[in-house]
Amino acid sequence: MPVYVQHEVLGKVSDVFNAEAIWQAPGLALFTRRPLLRDLLERSPRELRGRAPVRCFSHVTLMLAQEELDDDRHLTRGARVRDLAQSLTALHQKDFGDLLGSDDVRYDVIGTEQLEPGEVEVKFGHAVYLPSAGEKVLYQVSSSPDGSSWHPVCAMYLHQRLALIGQDGEHASHGAPGWAFGSDGALLLVNDGPDAPIEVHVRPKGAFECSFDGESDAYAITRRGVLDGAGEPVRLLLKIARVHAAAPAARSIRPAAVWKSRTDATAVPLSQRPRGPVENDATFAPAAQQRVSLVALALPRLSRYRDTGATRLDIGLDHALALTPQGMPSAIRFCVDGDDQLQAIMGEQAQNVQAPARFAPGGTAAIELRAVPMAMADRYCATLMLPQPASLPVAGGTRLVFGRSAPMLAALRVLDSPRFLQQSGAAASADRLGLSRSAFSFEAGSAGFQIHRLSATQALYHLDADLQYVATISSDQAYLLPPGHHLVAGHYVLRFDA
Repeated sequence: MPVYVQHEVLGKVSDVFNAEAIWQAPGLALFTRRPLLRDLLERSPRELRGRAPVRCFSHVTLMLAQEELDDDRHLTRGARVRDLAQSLTALHQKDFGDLLGSDDVRYDVIGTEQLEPGEVEVKFGHAVYLPSAGEKVLYQVSSSPDGSSWHPVCAMYLHQRLALIGQDGEHASHGAPGWAFGSDGALLLVNDGPDAPIEVHVRPKGAFECSFDGESDAYAITRRGVLDGAGEPVRLLLKIARVHAAAPAARSIRPAAVWKSRTDATAVPLSQRPRGPVENDATFAPAAQQRVSLVALALPRLSRYRDTGATRLDIGLDHALALTPQGMPSAIRFCVDGDDQLQAIMGEQAQNVQAPARFAPGGTAAIELRAVPMAMADRYCATLMLPQPASLPVAGGTRLVFGRSAPMLAALRVLDSPRFLQQSGAAASADRLGLSRSAFSFEAGSAGFQIHRLSATQALYHLDADLQYVATISSDQAYLLPPGHHLVAGHYVLRFDA
């Protein structure tokens, strides 16, 4: 059965602003006593093909005790909440990147009086939606028991597909004031876009009567057997008012479709405080203009890492010229062996290559191998330009860390997997070659990015907008990187845009 709303209390967490403590328990999941957020998302995929997950949920509401959010607002002006949302977004993108497709990962952190300090509650599912910054409200939904006084229920945004309305936020994505039909009943609103009429579905099958009341311009909902003191059916009116300026499609006035009854618990809500609709209801993700993009991969000389047992680095690109997902065939592969020999492999044919070189597998767009600057040639044998650069926004005025153990920009560390590296001994992530656990910190400012090297063994290189060598950053003092310039750390060539 589909997971319309998955609602779980994670219990006590040592630090509710520590994203990793919420995301996944240390060690093997087999030995953890309770699931954390990553486990819940993994166990409840958005879409399956056979038994294999092909999509995951990407919108998550996180609930903390209200007093902890109040303290954060008083002491740090909400900085810890913003960092928590950013870090969870990065962990989500890193661990489920192959199941996201084009979906944006969005986190909203809200407070509730129903949680004790140290407790964390999460909610996600098909009917959980978080609007993007500036997204317009398409419908405002309100309810009334008699048509004289109306109470807000929720907003339906332009790109929002589903909303589940029921008794309260514990049993649906939104609670309707005046709902008297029990926790097992619900209304599902289906939005097919601004040019289609909204659909109203009721469940369980056969329990509700739902029709459009033209006099009140609202849907009238009754449930069989639910009567008031006078023996009359208890009625709830649901008004779905168009807000967006685009011309709406003609309303289809007909009884609402029914929703089949469910016998299993696909939604396990425990507690939440419902919120009224606010047109500018923004998430805590910062609306930053600064971005960091992964534009190329610096292919290392494996001879430098013989003592680690590394024997071969293998990077594949598919026919769309994106990194090949695990287990899928590649249109072209680039391999570096333990003697620093670079090969390009297409199908069964392998050829030794030297940069610069260009390749067009299957007649697709060209892939470029660039020669590395002389100052970097002792560490790298070539630069593989990525036809589809990955990019993430970053918040200005906040000092952030990049490295193997840092969640920030984790989605850009695309080689953080043992599948890319062959070595004798235990499998290890390719990021262990040349990237420290905490490599550098960066902070966006008006003149560019302040870079601080955090590890004495970390090699950092400054390249200009055209990827020409500028400097080696060997000092622990602050270094100003102009907007549009690049920084090389480990395998990653990162462009910092203001």
